[in-house]
Parts: sequence; structure tokens; C-alpha cells
Amino acid sequence: MAGTVAVYLGLGSNLGDRLAALTDALDLLDAAPGLTLTAVSSVYETAPWGVVEQPAFLNLAAGLATTLAPVDLLAVCQGVERRVGRTPTYRWGPRVIDIDILLYGDAVVSRDKPDLQIPHPRLRERAFVLAPLGEIAADVKAPPDGATVGELLAEVAGVDGVKRWGGLLGAAAGG
Repeated sequence: MAGTVAVYLGLGSNLGDRLAALTDALDLLDAAPGLTLTAVSSVYETAPWGVVEQPAFLNLAAGLATTLAPVDLLAVCQGVERRVGRTPTYRWGPRVIDIDILLYGDAVVSRDKPDLQIPHPRLRERAFVLAPLGEIAADVKAPPDGATVGELLAEVAGVDGVKRWGGLLGAAAGG
């Protein structure tokens, strides 16, 4: 694709067939116009964050090349969530699938709406996001200060609660 931007997404699931939800979401993202899946981390099992009285999550990070603007990428991610079966619940509650835009090139996007902030506003404090992201993008610099994902992972607490679970067999980009 010409004029592409490297983006990184965090995907998580803690309801139903978690692995199938992650695989379905990756396949739908890769099939979306303007997106090409380029990398998929291993799957990690993690304790819930925020609201802890719920099932454990499976999380992964995905790298994609996109020609979409950030707001259009958000719309695609939300559409994929709906197609995979996400229904509204409550903040940090259980969900079939969750897709967060972690990084969009070196862009900083801050809107009045909290649903589109890039880099993800809690990226630096979430080991369950940084561990899989570090696997596929350790040398990628995160705005605004240019710290690498690997450096951010080394600084975050709670990595012990993030357990590598395995790869995704048959996922669009391998893994």
C-alpha cells in the first residue's frame, strides 16, 4: 500500500471462546480495506485490569500497515468488535473482544472525546499491553518522548502477572 502508516493495536478477550474471538478479529482487520496485518505477537493470559472480579483475559498485539486516518481506523476497530460479538457493558468490564489503538506511526492524537487518544492514554502503565507489543515492536518509539516500547516495558510494574500463553495458529499474519 502506498502512503502507509505503521499502527499497533492491542486486542483482548475474556468471554466465550477467547482464542476464537482474537483470531476472528485479526482476520476481519486484515480483510478491511486500507489495512494489512504485518505482525502478531504471542497470546498472553492476564488478570483483569480495573475491575478485577471477572475472568482472565487473553491479550495480544498486532502490527498493521494502514492508509486509514486515525478516526477511520477507530471506526473499523469498533465495527470489528461488533462483528465479533462485543456488546456494551461497563468500563473495564468483561467483553468478548476489545481492540485498542496503541500507536499510529509517530502521531499524537488528542480529542475532546476519550475514545480516540493516540498513543493509548494508559499504554505506559499496562504490562498486559506492553509485553505482547514489546514482542513485535520493541524498538518502535512511542510519542511524545520517543521512549521505545522495550524501554517502557522495562519500566512497568506487574510484568510477573502477564503469562505467555502461546501463539495463534492459523492467524492471518502467522505469529
